[in-house]
Amino acid sequence: MHSTLDLSELDSWIGRLFMAGIPGPQMDRETEALIRDHALGGVILFARNIQNPVQVATLSSRLQAAAMDSQGIPLFLSVDQEGGRVARLQEPFTLFPGNTVIGDDPNGAEMALEFGKTTAREMKLVGLNMDMAPVVDVRVGAPERHLDGRIFSDDPLKVAMLGQCVVKGLQENGVMAVAKHFPGLGRATRDPHHDLPTIEADMEEIEGFHLPPFRAAMSQGVSAVMTSHALYPALDPEYPGTLSHKIVTGLLRENLGFEGLIITDDLEMGAVKRGWGVAEAAVAAFAAGCDILLICRDQGAVLEGMTRLRDRLIREEIPLNRLHQSVKRVMAAKDRFLGKRTEVSLTEVRDYFGIQRPG
Repeated sequence: MHSTLDLSELDSWIGRLFMAGIPGPQMDRETEALIRDHALGGVILFARNIQNPVQVATLSSRLQAAAMDSQGIPLFLSVDQEGGRVARLQEPFTLFPGNTVIGDDPNGAEMALEFGKTTAREMKLVGLNMDMAPVVDVRVGAPERHLDGRIFSDDPLKVAMLGQCVVKGLQENGVMAVAKHFPGLGRATRDPHHDLPTIEADMEEIEGFHLPPFRAAMSQGVSAVMTSHALYPALDPEYPGTLSHKIVTGLLRENLGFEGLIITDDLEMGAVKRGWGVAEAAVAAFAAGCDILLICRDQGAVLEGMTRLRDRLIREEIPLNRLHQSVKRVMAAKDRFLGKRTEVSLTEVRDYFGIQRPG
């Protein structure tokens, strides 16, 4: 390995690329070890991790304390808070009706902006700094069930405008937005949680229909784009979006000129897990150009992915420059959004949500 980077530094750089799920509502020893010993870059929370605002704020504080004590670098702390049926933060957090309702409303722009503002305020209050939203897929025909209610419209210009409103509302209030699922899942007839969908769209449809909302989100300064686990034969007949160098690096990075973070969808989904396995998919996604490798449940797969990626880098099967590029983007995003990280105040959380103090 032709570099001044020593192996311990290499490990810490690799760790920054991974975002992991955790088992329950409290900090556990395995998660703490992943942060402390492997320089984990981020954590994503699900319903299993969330009980109430005070508990989320306490968990966020403990996760960040572990990262700051061991690495001096804060974590991305993310959640899927789209509104509607994909909202991990439930009452007393403010609930919104979801993208399809917003898209159908004459005052959709105001609703989308308010969703972004309020969601960011409440997430930030409990220590979360990244929302895996907005969905900017454009509906083509009847959406696959897993996308039901999550798509703004079948009009690319409307999706673009409403997506921009969400990005603006979130990011102007201190929470990173993630536009998903690139280069568009609105034509999917299968659920990538289980199977690999094939998007039968030609280049004209992709350019004119599916890409405009992503272009709009980028022009709004969206911090990150999430890739989709679907096959796009017109773009790459061999590899799904997340694992495709043609799509991730060729189309998103080089053609569209996106300079922010590229995040994989969950690598444990059947669409990629069946064909590649989780750890190997992580390596393939990184080689394709992704910066953040998302594994939502199995921390063993996170560790295996780190080991495999390390081996490929040491053997120079993946150039070390790729690692430099992604780490630079990760650190730039953390400086931009997490650099002025304010400590979570449980008093403020209780006051905002009207929660009585114990005792």
